[in-house]
Amino acid sequence: MSKDNFPKIVLTTTAGARAEVYVYGAHVTSWTPANGSERLFLSEKSAFQTGAAIRGGVPVVFPQFSQLGPLPKHGLVRTQSWEGSRVDHGMAVLRIRDSDDTRSLWPHAFEAQLSVTLEEARLSIELAVTNADDQPFTFTCALHTYLRVHDIAQTHIENLAGRRYRDAVRDNQNFLEEDAVLRFAGEVDRVYHGPAHDVIVREPDRSLTVQQQGFVDTVVWNPGADKGAALADLEVDGYRRFVCVEAALADTAINLEPQATWRGSQILMVTA
Repeated sequence: MSKDNFPKIVLTTTAGARAEVYVYGAHVTSWTPANGSERLFLSEKSAFQTGAAIRGGVPVVFPQFSQLGPLPKHGLVRTQSWEGSRVDHGMAVLRIRDSDDTRSLWPHAFEAQLSVTLEEARLSIELAVTNADDQPFTFTCALHTYLRVHDIAQTHIENLAGRRYRDAVRDNQNFLEEDAVLRFAGEVDRVYHGPAHDVIVREPDRSLTVQQQGFVDTVVWNPGADKGAALADLEVDGYRRFVCVEAALADTAINLEPQATWRGSQILMVTA
């Protein structure tokens, strides 16, 4: 099925910034700042098909990160249709509640809300999770953001030094980040723990600042050439054109009491 057959919400500003959010998965797939170029990566081979995840953009991961649990990889909501509305030209709000399908896999009542706010040079995404059950439940989650870059080999990330991380490439061992910048010479799959400073994605001719609130982990991922080639929904050499910098609760689960709400956000900002 063509992505044109999937309903989406288009956000704009008077100065020309633009973002697209699909109701399927509450999935942000495009962000172009005013007077700028596309800053999110979307695979040309991404399956716009019910039941399949979209490769790229900002997938919403809930209530399980990756395969760290009994549920399908990255949880339940990225392959479900949400209820979506545009509040104004620069903001959209999407909601999903538990259903027979979700309760068959995860027996909890919940409501999740994604709020997307577009400004001239920044995009803000907030995920709110409410426990609508009569018992506490535990979850992990993430905004699995694919940032578009010109060439991963000429891209580096700043402001991760001093944080501990779990490295999936090295048998999930834990390390302390000692390098001032993170460069990409192959597969990188790390969960950085602890409070995040502004993370800067730097290219030769541009940079992007990533902030987060509520999320206490930061995931950095690029599959590299070999694993990139094994992904059926990623075009040849597609790995060279993105890096994932994800606001996450990956290794740090939240225990949410009945009727309580947790909120976390990620802000992407173009920097001079």
